[in-house]
Amino acid sequence: MSTASGTGLGSMIRTWRERLPPSAAGLPVARGRRAAGLRREELADLAGVSVDYVVRLEQGRATTPSVSVAASLARALQLSTAERDHLYRLARLAPPVSGTISDHLPPGVQRVLARLGDVAVAVFATDWQLVWCNRGWAALLGDPWAAPPRLRNFARDRFPVDAGPARLGRWPVAEADRDATDAAVVSDLRRATGRFPHDSRLAALIHELNAGNTRFAELWATGEVAAHREDHKTIDHPSVGPVTVDCDVLTDGDSELKIVIMTAAPGSEDETKLRLTAITGSPTTTPS
Repeated sequence: MSTASGTGLGSMIRTWRERLPPSAAGLPVARGRRAAGLRREELADLAGVSVDYVVRLEQGRATTPSVSVAASLARALQLSTAERDHLYRLARLAPPVSGTISDHLPPGVQRVLARLGDVAVAVFATDWQLVWCNRGWAALLGDPWAAPPRLRNFARDRFPVDAGPARLGRWPVAEADRDATDAAVVSDLRRATGRFPHDSRLAALIHELNAGNTRFAELWATGEVAAHREDHKTIDHPSVGPVTVDCDVLTDGDSELKIVIMTAAPGSEDETKLRLTAITGSPTTTPS
């Protein structure tokens, strides 16, 4: 509940919303706009929640958002780590502790991502859980946000434990060397266990994949440790046809966030197709 001194959860969310200019969130600024900060509907879109829920939070009628919603709000509001932890405590949640995988996007990373324009880019946590993607990514690969949060995981998508369809890539994707990519993802997860040995989410993921996917179990048994840094993929896009892209994985500091960028060779037909996907978009794309 909000307090008279303006220090409650609702008051703080409103304060943080009103201080963040739309340009910093990669949103266009219309002429004659009165609001200097984000509007409620813009925050709702960025955080993946309803406008009504944002209203209820700010009015103090909703006071206990889930961990995933709190994390989404912190990212959308571009909070610092200290501010994110303050939001968690106001929501009566335990802030992430050192040694726990982080889904938080630091403001500096968000600024860089917003300035990449239509370049297809997504951010994954160190356990390959999708944290964020832009419209270019959704347009190229299909909108991933329709899947439940737990299933927005590249490793779980890569090594399914059931017969369900892919959740992160809506269109068929081929790779130059699928076996090598499989091995790279598994060895990258093993590397993550050294960095975050006590993270329960990572441990649960590896247990599930080891028990439910034979291919994962075989690769895990090799004991290889490495980082997944690059790949080459061909996406069979329904609007523009096959698009071959370079897939490069950058890592952000101690949090081990994976920034995955899809680009095509300059001046190539694939580059033209990639630009067309950003124009045509995905029929199910939603703001992230």
